[in-house]
Amino acid sequence: MALPPVTLVRQFDTHRLVLSQRLEGGDSVLVAIADDDDHLRAIFDLDAATNDRLLAEHGRLPGIGVDELVFAVPHAAVINAAFCHPHPLGSRFSGPDRGAWYAGFELATTQAEVAFHKSVELAEIGRFTDSVTYDDYLADFSASFHDLRDPLPKTRGSHGREGGRRRFHTALDPDSYVASQALAERMLEVGSLGVVYPSTRRAGGTCLACFRPALVANVRRAKTYRFTWDGEPQPVIALERRG
Repeated sequence: MALPPVTLVRQFDTHRLVLSQRLEGGDSVLVAIADDDDHLRAIFDLDAATNDRLLAEHGRLPGIGVDELVFAVPHAAVINAAFCHPHPLGSRFSGPDRGAWYAGFELATTQAEVAFHKSVELAEIGRFTDSVTYDDYLADFSASFHDLRDPLPKTRGSHGREGGRRRFHTALDPDSYVASQALAERMLEVGSLGVVYPSTRRAGGTCLACFRPALVANVRRAKTYRFTWDGEPQPVIALERRG
């Protein structure tokens, strides 16, 4: 079965926005809901017992093996969490059992992607009112990814077949992940490292979905951004200044 062509992708400083897990003082967000130390310990115990990342790190999650996860590198927990906490319905190039590291080549692209998906959640409850912060994690990539970008390639595609990106246009359907998840499943079956593709939420933007935790390199936390919805589907995005 035909697959997209493979391209060597070397891209530094890609952006992934992760919902903030820490309060301004550095404490876990769980601290905010605890009445006292005993209550806090109970909350942490419950979180650990139901945390898919921790289950995966002990070989108890079927979607990804412990041998694929990363350890003893900066922000290892953040990297592993991307693969161990998939959306219940999956995302564009990942299903409900195994996540991927999604990132944008440009900060504006990642912000547009995050804003769109959060707005969809708010639309489901019929209320565009919220204010949340996201931490920007930068990462570098140097790997051969399946490529859905234009222009059409002149080189041979995966497994010696002439690859044309146009035949995979349904994988970029802005309203459905059916074709893209099926394509991702086929790519994973042949050992794909990931896919690079044009953003469907920001014209001219480029995204990638990395399928392998070990390829998410040089991760570091950058700035924090606040997304505020005040009655409109499109949020106001501002740099969160720390005291």
